[in-house]
Amino acid sequence: MKKLTITTILKRKNESPIVMITAYDALFARLFQESADILLVGDSLNMSFGGNPDTLSASMDQMIYHTNAVCKGAPNTFVLCDMPFGTYCDEKTALLNALRVYQETPADAIKIEGGAEKAYLIKHLVSNGIAVCGHIGLLPQSVRAEGGYKVKGKSEEEALSLIADAQAIENAGAFIIVIEGVKAEVASRVAQSVSIPLIGIGAGNGVDGQVLVFSDMLGLYEPFVPKFVKQYMDGATAVKNAVAEYANEVKTKVFPDENFIY
Repeated sequence: MKKLTITTILKRKNESPIVMITAYDALFARLFQESADILLVGDSLNMSFGGNPDTLSASMDQMIYHTNAVCKGAPNTFVLCDMPFGTYCDEKTALLNALRVYQETPADAIKIEGGAEKAYLIKHLVSNGIAVCGHIGLLPQSVRAEGGYKVKGKSEEEALSLIADAQAIENAGAFIIVIEGVKAEVASRVAQSVSIPLIGIGAGNGVDGQVLVFSDMLGLYEPFVPKFVKQYMDGATAVKNAVAEYANEVKTKVFPDENFIY
């Protein structure tokens, strides 16, 4: 599959749904590259792989390390690097950290959370040669400030606010937006209000593509399964069964047999 560019991503609006999935290492990136249009190196790795209760303690060093790994595993796939909490509080900080991503990894773009209030940051980054993906709706990096993960778009006021957020981000120069945890009918309205692709996660089917955390959709993460996640396999059980079989064969000296020795 030919690697997407910002130009070809923009052309997919209202044409062909965009497939995005998270990836955190070269191993899984290599497995995903045949099917995914875009790989997102999400700060969600801080939870599913770091064992933390939220994404907030993810660092730039962490994200750069994992982004490099993903780019090595899938060199012909468009890669987005999540900017972690606290790394884009102002124009100077945002640009310094975004430049780190561009200078220290082959990532194609960065992603930052926030609506209209972050538009000035996006404009500053884009004017300095950084490609930016926006993120509106439910914002995982704001979970403590909001007192939990709360679905957005439940009122007309929230719907209009989300539309304003998306339009402000587009006008600032973002080429794509992730919309998370938003009522489906509202997400559809937001998608229709902008000319750049809107990628949904827990936001229904009236958008321009979907993204899921791979450990959720493969059934590998057991502590919690969000309502919007479809599990395409029971990965946790499959892994546990395989490891249990290996352990049993080691204990009973079935493995290694003559087929697996020199």
